[in-house]
This record gives sequence, C-alpha cells and structure tokens, in this order.
Amino acid sequence: MKGPLFYSKILLFGEYGIIKDSKGLSIPYNFYNGALKTDGLDSENAIKSNKNLKRFVEYLKGISPELVTFDLETLEKDVESGMYFESSIPQGYGVGSSGALVAAIYDKYAHDKITVLENLTREKLMVLKSIFSEMESFFHGKSSGLDPLNSYLSIPILINSKDHIEATGIPSQKSDGKGAVFLLDSGMIGETAPMVSIFMENMKQEGFRKMLKNQFIKHTDACVDDFLKGDFKSLFLNTKKLSKVALNHFKPMIPQQFHELWKKGLDTNDYYLKLCGSGGGGYILGFTEDIEKAKQSLNDYKLEVVYNF
Repeated sequence: MKGPLFYSKILLFGEYGIIKDSKGLSIPYNFYNGALKTDGLDSENAIKSNKNLKRFVEYLKGISPELVTFDLETLEKDVESGMYFESSIPQGYGVGSSGALVAAIYDKYAHDKITVLENLTREKLMVLKSIFSEMESFFHGKSSGLDPLNSYLSIPILINSKDHIEATGIPSQKSDGKGAVFLLDSGMIGETAPMVSIFMENMKQEGFRKMLKNQFIKHTDACVDDFLKGDFKSLFLNTKKLSKVALNHFKPMIPQQFHELWKKGLDTNDYYLKLCGSGGGGYILGFTEDIEKAKQSLNDYKLEVVYNF
C-alpha cells in the first residue's frame, strides 16, 4: 500500500510575523513530498519513522474528542504491522516535513474529515487549522497548524490574521521570466523550537516589539499584497526592506556564515535573502529580479527556483 502524496510547503512571507498577527502567504511546493507506506521496514529511515508513529499514536489518543476523533484501532494496527511515512521532504529545512505527515494521518484516519472538495468556508479552514495545530504540536511544542493545512489542501493560503485565513490564487508563473523566488541551501539543519524561544525572549523587550510592529510586520504585509497583486516592482522594494530588518534584528536566526552573503545582496541588489521558516539553518529564501545575475553572485551555492515571474 502507498497512500496519496502530500507536498512540502513554503511560507513565502510571514515567518515570525504571523505569531503576532502579520499577514502571511504559504504555497505548496511539489518538488518534495511524502506518503504513508506499508511495504516492509527495510531501511533505517523506515524503522525510525515507524517508531515515531508509535509515539504519535499515543499522543493522538490525548487530543480532545470534541476537536477531532480518529479510527485509532485501524491506525494502531497499521503502525504495529510496520506502517511508516516515506518522505523526500528534508527535515529541519523549513519546508514542512512534519506538516505532510500530519496531513497524511488526518486524511487516512480522521472521522468526519473536512475535504478539499467541499466549499471551504473560513469556518472550515479555521477548524482544520486548529485540528492540525493540535496534531503538529507533538513535533514542535507549539504549532500554528499552517504547514499541515497547506500540505493537506495543496493550495496557496493567505493568512490575514490568526483567526482569518483563506484559500487564495497567486499570479501565474512566467516560465521565461527573469525574476524568481529561489531556495538557497544553507547545508545545515535548523531546529524550530530554539529559534522560536529566542524570538519569544526578544519579544519581552519593548524596542523589539516596536520594531516588529512598525517595520517587520509592515513590510511583510506590503510584500504579501504586492505578490498577490503581481506588482513585482513594489515587491522588490519591500522585500529589500524586509531583508534589511531581518539582518539587523534576526541575526541569531541567520547562520553566521550567511551574514556577509545577506549583506552582499542588499549592497548589490542582485538578490535579497529572507528567512524560510524559523531559520537557524535549512533553506534560506531568495528573491531576485534577474535569476542569472543571482546565480553568478551566488555561484558557490545551489539554488532551487521555486517561482518565476
């Protein structure tokens, strides 16, 4: 048996800001995916995944039945007989590896599940988000539920605020466009929990809270609006501002060896870098008006183009 595929996601805008009600925009990224499988535990990864699933099943038993119920009997039986999650999604890279697993389990074992085929009202999206938030907290300590939501529905999601999210359309790609959003591999794994706790610690300072509201969130919201409208000229101006604020105020989340590279982008305007997920490693997100120029500028690194315009 191999279950349906669930894709990775990229939060284009909104990292950290959405904790404090900024806008956010999350898109599915089909390059990576994962699926539940039961074809024998013949690799170290499969064995590890199966062990993890056993712990996850125990955790799911504790979720309030008023929120969601699962066919736990079948789930337990499947896990006991060697089910695991096979995934090409890199872990700790900010592209939603645990989100895809959560989506797969909900899809296969939840009772009365909300599906992508029905009319997805704002209420239904919020219900799904709170179910996924509860489920994914097993992996992260505290989860917004957005990664699994994106993976489960496989459509772009616009976050207007904590309790207002909607499915959205994004401008169609121009395959021959010079402008691009790309992923830059930092070559390191990022841990979400420690990064979020640095952020929460910083939030205790009034100066940091002010900067977040008046700069970081302001620029994030502007970037989301620009991207959805397809106003790429304005998008680059706002992404540059966002990149600068991140370099000045989110240094601990940017791996040390990328500080110079980050600054180089701002100085040359060849590209602008921003955090992808919580940072600390994993992928870094890049925006450029000229992908060839960016590739030359970053010739020591592997770039994966996510979106062309």
